[in-house]
Amino acid sequence: MSKGGKRGRPLSPEEKHLWQKVTRTLTPLPGRSLPGDEAEEPQAPPAREPEEKPAVKRTQTSAAALRPPPCVPALAPLDRRMRQKLARGKTDIDARIDLHGMTQDRAFGQLRMFLANAQLHRMRLVLVITGKGGGQGKGEGVLKRMVPLWLERPEFRNMVIGFEQAHVGHGGAGALYVRIRRADRGGRR
Repeated sequence: MSKGGKRGRPLSPEEKHLWQKVTRTLTPLPGRSLPGDEAEEPQAPPAREPEEKPAVKRTQTSAAALRPPPCVPALAPLDRRMRQKLARGKTDIDARIDLHGMTQDRAFGQLRMFLANAQLHRMRLVLVITGKGGGQGKGEGVLKRMVPLWLERPEFRNMVIGFEQAHVGHGGAGALYVRIRRADRGGRR
C-alpha cells in the first residue's frame, strides 16, 4: 500500500474484524503506526447465525484471540551449489532414515524423533527415504506423498530449513534431502 491511496478492493466487514484482531497482537515501531490504523471505532464482528453452544464458542474464541500467533519459520529449498555437491558426492549426508514399509502413524512418529535427534546433534543434512510406493507400479506411495506435507507442518518447521527430492544416486523420487535448522540456544542462532 502507498501512503497516497489504497490499492485493491475494500475489505469486507469480516476481513476488517480479523485484521483488527491481528493488529491488537502487534506493536508498531516508534513513530510508526500499523497499516490500516485509522481513527475508526472498532466495529463489532459481523452477525452470524445462532450456534448450538454460544457460551462455549465465545470462550474458545476469546482464549484463541489472546494467544499470539505461532512463529513458524519459512521453508527454503536447497541451493544450486548444494544440489551439485550432493549429486557429485562432495557433500556428506549426516544421517538417513528409511520409512518405507511403515504405517503412516509409525512413520510420522519415527520422522519426528529422527529430525529432533538430528537437530540436537547439530546435523546439517539428512536423507529421508520414503520409497516410491505403489507396489507393481500401481500408483504413488502414501509416504512419498505424505512426508513432504508433514515437513511443511508447524511442528516440523522449527527443525527443518527445507527439503527437496534426492538425486537418483541417493534414491531419486523415493527419497528427500532435508536440511536441518539449528536449534535456538538461548535466543542466539
